[in-house]
Amino acid sequence: MKLAFLDRKDEQARLRQALGADEPGLAVVYGRRRCGKSTLLQKVVQPGDVYFLADQREALLQIQAFATAVERVLPGFAAATYTSWDRLFTALAGRLRGRLNLFVDEFPYLVQSSPELPSIIQRLIDQPGSQSIGWVLCGSSQRMMQGAILDRTAPLFGRAQVILKIRPLPAGWITDALGVAAREAIAAYAVWGGVPRYWELARPYGSTAEALNALALNRNGVLHEEPQRLLQEDMRSAVQAYSLLSLIGSGCHRLSEIAARLEKPAGSLTRPLGMLIELGYVRKDSPWGENVRATKRTLHVIADPFLRFHFRFVLPNRSLLELGETTLTRRAVRDGMPAHIGGVWEELARESVPFLNIGGQRWRSAARWWGAGTDRQPLELDVVAESEDRKSILIGEAKWTRARPDVARLAADLAVRARKLPCIGKRSVVCALWLPEPDVDIAPDGVHVLGAADVLRVLR
Repeated sequence: MKLAFLDRKDEQARLRQALGADEPGLAVVYGRRRCGKSTLLQKVVQPGDVYFLADQREALLQIQAFATAVERVLPGFAAATYTSWDRLFTALAGRLRGRLNLFVDEFPYLVQSSPELPSIIQRLIDQPGSQSIGWVLCGSSQRMMQGAILDRTAPLFGRAQVILKIRPLPAGWITDALGVAAREAIAAYAVWGGVPRYWELARPYGSTAEALNALALNRNGVLHEEPQRLLQEDMRSAVQAYSLLSLIGSGCHRLSEIAARLEKPAGSLTRPLGMLIELGYVRKDSPWGENVRATKRTLHVIADPFLRFHFRFVLPNRSLLELGETTLTRRAVRDGMPAHIGGVWEELARESVPFLNIGGQRWRSAARWWGAGTDRQPLELDVVAESEDRKSILIGEAKWTRARPDVARLAADLAVRARKLPCIGKRSVVCALWLPEPDVDIAPDGVHVLGAADVLRVLR
């Protein structure tokens, strides 16, 4: 069953506003594959518009296919033979008697066979009196969309009135997609992340474990080689990016560690890591209160849950999985999944902080903190944030456990560790626990308790 279209209300409104302007221009839609870009366009397309889905055929075949798409709006347009995009658009401009919106999906495929196309569109947009055409250019290859449209050297740079980067959906929408309770939704999000197509593929299965076995662990599964496809589409060479992700996924989080394992200078990895960060696949973590650009305590983490799962469980077992042997891998997944979900649960707890009222206050963005406590012993805290008035500090712990937790013990332990944070200053301290299914709102010692339902409610 096809998944219902979720969220994207702001994106739809922006596209409609751009196309409804007195002088329609250029709108750009790009982002990671399988996040619903094509469906978004199809939600906005009106009966009098032209929607064209590009592919990887030769240029002349694409041109004729485009003419056929225009034929639905302008009868007879495809009867002529067009030997170039320039001739096609010249003929189109001559036929128009009113406004026409052109939606070009997978635009990078056209640019691959016709590198001159962005310059042709630029000339049409800049040409006086050409404002009768509204352009929507969409693509999954973020690298090629940058090169053709968004880079300063690109022909279409600066022409777009709307630029939409379509990101994975927030975690809260997964409950609507899969129809499961909050705890199960968190566990599913820890595997699939916020990619709607992954949710759609997983939905028919009875459990996340069953879906994983069929889609990701099985050598013939639809998502078994998904990371390679993502990187090949977004990077000039996937080898270095795949190597970096594999090392980060195996526990190498510092730049010096990664460089040592690859036997390369750390400076040579800055650019490829920066690209992975820009694509949303990796992020930099630094202790709360420290500038990520200035601190030397930066850690690199795989930001996407699905990629993190792949490089933690699938890649190390690729040889076994290729032989059709899934037993050992499934056992590794079973044993390692609580820790994997726990890491994602911590991240979701931090993401939820600015949207929650905790202790009667609103809070700024949260981060982890690690280092030496006031007793000079190692100290790690899952959640640290400052109140909007900067007079209080929130300190929290996110605990993922199957057994019913001892809330009183966890609260007492957190209260003790919170007092050891060196950077509290004169701010008052508010403590909070994030537990999957708490049965209290406030624990002993006045520690606030939040659950999976609270987090998913605000992350949408």
